[in-house]
Amino acid sequence: MTANRGTLKLEDVRRRFDRAAPHFAAADFVHRAGFDGLTERLAPLILNPAWVLDLGSASGRGSRELCKTFRKSRVISFDLSGEMLKLARNKKPFRSGLTEVQGNAMQLPFQAGSIDLVFANLLLPWIVDLQACFTEIARVLRKGGVFAFATLGPDSLGELRNAWSVDREYHHVNDFPDMHDVGDALLQASLSDPVVDVDRLAVTYRDAATLYRDLSAGGARNSLINRRKTLTGKGRFRKMEEELARSFHGGELALNLELVYGHAWGSGPRSREGEYLLDASAITRRSRR
Repeated sequence: MTANRGTLKLEDVRRRFDRAAPHFAAADFVHRAGFDGLTERLAPLILNPAWVLDLGSASGRGSRELCKTFRKSRVISFDLSGEMLKLARNKKPFRSGLTEVQGNAMQLPFQAGSIDLVFANLLLPWIVDLQACFTEIARVLRKGGVFAFATLGPDSLGELRNAWSVDREYHHVNDFPDMHDVGDALLQASLSDPVVDVDRLAVTYRDAATLYRDLSAGGARNSLINRRKTLTGKGRFRKMEEELARSFHGGELALNLELVYGHAWGSGPRSREGEYLLDASAITRRSRR
């Protein structure tokens, strides 16, 4: 299952976030909302993780908060963007339990069953194949460990998507899966007992220029493979802005986001087809008589 019908180009995603890093703190309010909503939902769970993986950590703000919440834990800030990780490294407290690792979430450089809590705040909008990503998360998650995430649902950025209907031949806004598809992908990846719910967030703007600035500062520029490769053109862009203006009411644009929250539990190593896993401690010794 894909999160984006248009398919993302990984190198473009990395480059967008590298460029956004210096300005990210001024536009990370959606990330902060996702983090707060996710930690609220985790609060009722009794968690004492030795290793926490902050997957898609960006500038490391969430990783630092996780260190405060789980004071005895080692927290790994993991991100595709090297520039984001530089920010995280420069801001981490002295002698903290924080480590920075750069890499691709589809190929995690960790041993199977080595992580107690995988925390993914707004990583999934940048993942093309959710089930493959969840399978990799399930591999590194210990049995009984928790995978917790916040992501965007299909109703997100509808105002922008509608405005770009003037250029239907190309993709301008990502498509996001609904919570039922996310739940199915979790189960297919052998993550057990998934719990998923939806919240809404409206971000208001007085002008389109501020919206464009925040999208750029947050790394949310178009990274779809089938985006327009040539210049959009003044005429086409003006038509888009005219359509977007129809969404302004009372001098403000409310950009609506659908935030999907969820968590699931690790079920242990997954056997390949034709393989059988046995607990060595359950093998008894035959005694001779």
